[in-house]
Amino acid sequence: MKHRCAILDDYQNVTLTMGDWLSVQNDIDIAVFNEPFADLETAAKALQGFDIICMMRERTPFRRDMIEKLPDLKLLITTGAKNNSIDLAAAKERGVTVCGTSQFGSPTAGITFGLMLELTRRIGYENARLKSGALWQTTIGSDLEGKTLGILGLGKLGSRVAAIGSAFGMKPIAWSQNLTADKARDAGAVYVSKEDLFRQADFLTIHLQLSDRSRGIVGATELELMKPTAYLINTARGPIVDETAMLTALRDWKIAGAGLDTFDIEPLPLNHELRRLDNVVITPHLGYVSTENYTAYFKGMVEDIRGFLDGKPVRVIS
Repeated sequence: MKHRCAILDDYQNVTLTMGDWLSVQNDIDIAVFNEPFADLETAAKALQGFDIICMMRERTPFRRDMIEKLPDLKLLITTGAKNNSIDLAAAKERGVTVCGTSQFGSPTAGITFGLMLELTRRIGYENARLKSGALWQTTIGSDLEGKTLGILGLGKLGSRVAAIGSAFGMKPIAWSQNLTADKARDAGAVYVSKEDLFRQADFLTIHLQLSDRSRGIVGATELELMKPTAYLINTARGPIVDETAMLTALRDWKIAGAGLDTFDIEPLPLNHELRRLDNVVITPHLGYVSTENYTAYFKGMVEDIRGFLDGKPVRVIS
């Protein structure tokens, strides 16, 4: 009997065009879900009987309540090497093997600077105007060159952002709880205090992982420190920023604007205020969504399935 495999949240309907699915087609029956589930109960009902489930990042969380509703589940695969939306303890208790995949490069860095350029040079806005029949330009932008780039979290991705910022002629500064002056210097940034990071930054870009320590780390106090000409960029996770405080700062023009790729609730509700603010550029969590990265993800999924079926699971997350 073939295994039943569910591929979740394939919004672009591309999973089966990437990766060598032919290598497992004789062993599994695949069902692809292209739309987000409305809630936990809907997801659990739809996934009954599947013993292999392939996740796309945190789009559908697998916490204890979800895992316990899926008695047939044996293999859970997440894209990437880590996923905080999986309850690993619950999976272990239920005998579920959890595996990850490799990934490609730092695609989120490109989105970070795309948001900055849209906020400052209004590329998408002017493109839409020209295509709708406007004669010529109406905006005046500002350069990234010479601006101070404040980086909250100088790990692998933050360091990549620092390098790109330097190539633009920006001045990278950085802070996080565990960062030192030496580590910042090695990454091409200047270490500053948390307060000075927010005071000095012309662009404050967030590159922390979401955890109990980082949740709400950007709140009203931090936003009050920012220049009225400064921009907040969040391509990390929505809850790192206190959404209520951010909306107040944007609504009252306490900061110049924000570029956001992540939100407290995803997909972003249709009636959300962020969809209506003129000083905000929003994208639908595109940071990791690139052809190269997806190819690495889905290649890894197939390898994980093959390894599990052969009794030799790979990239197991424990």
